[in-house]
Amino acid sequence: PDCRMRKRVGVFAAGVARDSGDGHGSPKTPRSPSSPSKTPAEPEANPASGEEETQPSTEVKAELSPKTDTASGTQEQGGPDPQGEAQTEMPKREAPAADAEAKKAKADLPTSGDLAFYHLATWRDGDNAVLDEAAVNKILSPMAIKYKGMNFLNPNEKVVGNILMNDSKAKTRSPALASGCVRGNACKNIWWDPTTVKAALVTCGGLCPGLNSIIRGITYCLWQEYGVRDILGITAGYNGLSDPDNHEPIKLTPEFVEEIHMKGGSVLKAGRGGFDAEKISATLQRLEINFLFVIGGDGTQFAGNLLYETLKVKQIPVSIVGVPKSIDNDVLFFDRTFGFNSAVASAADVIRNAWVEATSCDKGVGIVKLMGRDAGFVACHAALASNLVDLCLIPEVSVKLEDIYAYVDEVIAKKRHMVIAVAEGAGQEHVATGEFDSTGHPKYGDIGTFLRDKLNAHLKPQGGRTFYIDPSYIIRSVPIAPNDHIYCSRLANNAVHTAMRGYTGVCVGAIHNIVVMLPSKLIASGKKQVKLTSSTWQTCYQNCNMPFSLTGMDKA
Repeated sequence: PDCRMRKRVGVFAAGVARDSGDGHGSPKTPRSPSSPSKTPAEPEANPASGEEETQPSTEVKAELSPKTDTASGTQEQGGPDPQGEAQTEMPKREAPAADAEAKKAKADLPTSGDLAFYHLATWRDGDNAVLDEAAVNKILSPMAIKYKGMNFLNPNEKVVGNILMNDSKAKTRSPALASGCVRGNACKNIWWDPTTVKAALVTCGGLCPGLNSIIRGITYCLWQEYGVRDILGITAGYNGLSDPDNHEPIKLTPEFVEEIHMKGGSVLKAGRGGFDAEKISATLQRLEINFLFVIGGDGTQFAGNLLYETLKVKQIPVSIVGVPKSIDNDVLFFDRTFGFNSAVASAADVIRNAWVEATSCDKGVGIVKLMGRDAGFVACHAALASNLVDLCLIPEVSVKLEDIYAYVDEVIAKKRHMVIAVAEGAGQEHVATGEFDSTGHPKYGDIGTFLRDKLNAHLKPQGGRTFYIDPSYIIRSVPIAPNDHIYCSRLANNAVHTAMRGYTGVCVGAIHNIVVMLPSKLIASGKKQVKLTSSTWQTCYQNCNMPFSLTGMDKA
């Protein structure tokens, strides 16, 4: 790993990884890997993009910060100070040495379309490795026998990164996906002999709607489609892999997981910290686990990449496949993260509650603080889903208090009430604490209570008041919504198919609504944010009828 990765190894070793999970095992080896390592190629320079309304951060992450767990609360004019999950922030670097380091880190990122470095047939073949999956995968899939006439993918099927012609925003597209993305579905021939597979699943970091759906889907696919009978659920995140004696795994069967998708949370008890690549490698060998499914955020996937690198050096063939998780929907490149739509639906319900309070009081202002430390997707989409919001504040837009006061006065004069949705990371220029956590990232101030207090003082002479609601963990602990559950099932099935095909060190997710696989290192290289020139943000501030000064468009 490069110097950036070595820095982050220290962070994980200290047990402060932002997302963490646990899993055990040691691989059986029906095949063995080859020789030296391969350096990922630099992506092509052609424009490519993920979701239209998002943009990747232009900097590469330096290290991970822990997420903060707090309680939820509902208040009118005062009360607790709950916060959502803290997320990795892109640190500013000093030129010119730091700029050179950032450029080198970007150049070291893998290409999206060439996965020779991430297949167990070629993962140690050096810089000139060439993967011909059709030639190296020789085992007939049990699905080809069970389902006569089933359509299977061609192993080299790809999804293009940018599907737009005459693109108005071509210059803003990331080149990272220029070589296309390999599809992650089932192929007729596979790498692993399913009779030799022993699998483990781990859920890391905080909760998110759909964790149980992913656990259920992976278990069912392994059991019913490939006949795998050894499936372990790792408890307490990476702690369960580093210290399995104190965190006993759970035997997963179709009977055990049959109804778990009906409730929120994780039956594996997601945990933070505990990542130790050496200890986890030893656990995998001792328990003979050769499939590890890692369900968690960009921090978890970065750790998964470190584990992949460690196992490659040790020549231990394990298929490590990640399913990225983020309630903030800030995972790079993929259309969306599972559970995001469910969280938005829950947030929209809370906004309706704030609207009821505001409209039941003359000159009432409902304020709802939603999760979104560095990206405002939840607030933006919840505002669109409810159609009740007059002002949406997101971390991507800096605002002046004078502009907020003026707009509040205008709306109150016209409607006699107002609703504000604010992401927890918005307005930090007004509430910065000046404090830092153990990894050097700033501790964010509470913009929700700040707005509540400032607007109460502003409205009191007019006879107005605020109604402040912070749903905090409520929106992440809800059961999965039906459309999200379907998406989880797709991700779970494709994670299993990807592992069976012999890939490792990759994540699965949808691009243009087609599930593909991308190197975990690429997924963990930054954070996605709301793009201010996107149709989603423009529709949001237009629906809210926000003044130009509060949209961020003057700096877009």
